[in-house]
Amino acid sequence: MVSTAKRLEGIGEYYFSRKLREIDAMNRAGKQVINLGIGSPDLPPHPDVIRVLQEESARTDVHAYQSYKGSPIFRKAVADWYARWYGVTLDPDAQILPLIGSKEGIMHICMTYLDEGDIALVPNPGYPTYRSAVSLAGGTLSEYHLREAAHWFPDFTELETAMEARIADGTIDRVKLMFVNYPHMPTGKLPERAMLERLLAFARTYRILVVHDNPYSFILNDQPMSLLSLPGAEDLVLELNSLSKSQNMAGWRVGMLCGAAGRIDEVLRFKSNMDSGMFLPVQLAAARALSLGQDWYDSVNRTYRDRQEEAFRLLDLIGCTYEQDQAGMFVWARVPASYADGFALSDDILTGANVFLTPGGIFGSAGDGHIRISLCSSRERITEARIRIAHYLNA
Repeated sequence: MVSTAKRLEGIGEYYFSRKLREIDAMNRAGKQVINLGIGSPDLPPHPDVIRVLQEESARTDVHAYQSYKGSPIFRKAVADWYARWYGVTLDPDAQILPLIGSKEGIMHICMTYLDEGDIALVPNPGYPTYRSAVSLAGGTLSEYHLREAAHWFPDFTELETAMEARIADGTIDRVKLMFVNYPHMPTGKLPERAMLERLLAFARTYRILVVHDNPYSFILNDQPMSLLSLPGAEDLVLELNSLSKSQNMAGWRVGMLCGAAGRIDEVLRFKSNMDSGMFLPVQLAAARALSLGQDWYDSVNRTYRDRQEEAFRLLDLIGCTYEQDQAGMFVWARVPASYADGFALSDDILTGANVFLTPGGIFGSAGDGHIRISLCSSRERITEARIRIAHYLNA
């Protein structure tokens, strides 16, 4: 019998993949679960974006393989978008690599830079894909803890102590990558310039490549920021970005990797062996999406703010505590003392009220005492969930 590769040892099925099957079984049994767990935008892209896709797809000359580096039109749109909203100047021919979603880029970066035994610094709590991509590439995880008391920012004193220990034991050259993500998922914490400057200083001192995952910068945030906007960042940072959240194009699978030309070429060496480019009409529609103005972002955020208010009411009902200045399409909250952790609360609400809330522990041990609510459901749906929970808690 053929067995699975060793690289899959310790890699389980994605949590949400398993949970969706459980919820599907409950729905088949008539439970009609309200899923407030997964961050898949329920809003459509701008009508002009859909129109461009329809018109371009009807052409007869757009169905061939595309360039591994993507359409020049799309890359130019990314460069213009970065210049307009982040104040970052990028060479569209050399510093931008289109991705079939930024999740793909995380894997490509790990495969490009990590040999067996190489080390990547990964946030706890943080996006689970960082951990799985590092492991699948043969690398070694080294978690750095983000704590509520420290505003969910890295503890650089703690990190520097760990790096000095690696200098002493001769393993410092094994530390290659550091994943960061601000606005942070799952906590919704916004970046602060002083913290980002210290991050770059840390990376420069210890010769680490920072991978900044930046898909949430426009959601419930009036000041979108790129790490590449800081002086000296280009030599230290690869930044992932995406149209999934800010443009409501999650299922379209469109993202980008930005950074120094040499780094882009290195990642392209791997990526070009994994796919054959992105459908051209998708790239052209994405270019139109990136040209949208302030009105688009304002309308998206009005919807998310309205939903966030109702999510806060739901959390108040359960007795959770939370910060109100969170960015992104989720609400992160500490569970009340009556529950052992977020898993216990999530399981109780799912079985008792047929409402699914994400346990914070899936993002790492530092999230154990928290839950996360997705804002990717209508306000009416969130209200219905709150009413169900109220009936259950008061029964």
